[in-house]
Amino acid sequence: MDILLQLVFSGVALGMIYAVIAFGYQLTFATSGTLNFGQGEALMLGALVGLSLVGNIHGGPYLSYWLMIPIVIVFGGLQGALVELVAVRPALKIKSEFGWIMSTIALAIIFKNVAENIWGKDDLTFPTPLPAAPMQIWGANVQAMQIAVVLGALAMMLAVEFFNRKTIYGKAVVATSNDRDAAGLMGIDTRVVIVFSYALSSATAAFAGVLVAPLTLTGATMGTALGLKAFAVAIIGGLTSGLGVIVGGLLLGVIETVTGYYVSTGYKEVPGLILLLLVLAFKPAGLFGKTAIKKV
Repeated sequence: MDILLQLVFSGVALGMIYAVIAFGYQLTFATSGTLNFGQGEALMLGALVGLSLVGNIHGGPYLSYWLMIPIVIVFGGLQGALVELVAVRPALKIKSEFGWIMSTIALAIIFKNVAENIWGKDDLTFPTPLPAAPMQIWGANVQAMQIAVVLGALAMMLAVEFFNRKTIYGKAVVATSNDRDAAGLMGIDTRVVIVFSYALSSATAAFAGVLVAPLTLTGATMGTALGLKAFAVAIIGGLTSGLGVIVGGLLLGVIETVTGYYVSTGYKEVPGLILLLLVLAFKPAGLFGKTAIKKV
């Protein structure tokens, strides 16, 4: 029982990382109907930039872990804005229905190659800001950083929700999400809103990168699998539901850790993929998503 509880705790921490990245997918889909398929690379770049600031590579450390976080968030925001301007806006301007897919994938590959040239292809160790010794919770060993991951992920998503509901700029984002054309007629610059949504999306992914990095190895390839799994979480939970990505992330994270221990690490992705296929077959809008009715 203690082992199962420990696996659940590990799965919850992993699932919250999936949820934060999937939350970023939601932000861009809501305002523009597009997705940044380089979300995993935004996480990877955030982790590597953070490592350069707090690790002993590139002449560091230069900052403490906590002072590094806002810098990484700003860096992630700038990277996301670049993705929108270079890869998404041209495709939307010419009304290319799927051009943004290939553009964001191509830019993700470029970011990965740049990271390999700057930081190398080897995985690196990210210093942890919290004690490494595990704590006993109901008989299970839980690392302090795992708790920080869950709390940090929830804090980030709640902060974005607060921004959207309580600030004038956030309400402009919500208005664009509800009806982009109507928002434009009301004087809202929807192009700026879409750029902002991409910046916010990548900023959340970069933040997720520095959260998960102390628990795993950091490298140029770390974002690919996380980005794909987070996309699966967004589909499972629903691209229109904040609660859905949390539930989907927790489901996938716990399923993976439990399967990896009791069955085999080689099969830990299989149950999650089966769940994804079932959701697509029986509830394509996601477990908590709403089916849109399109008038033609």
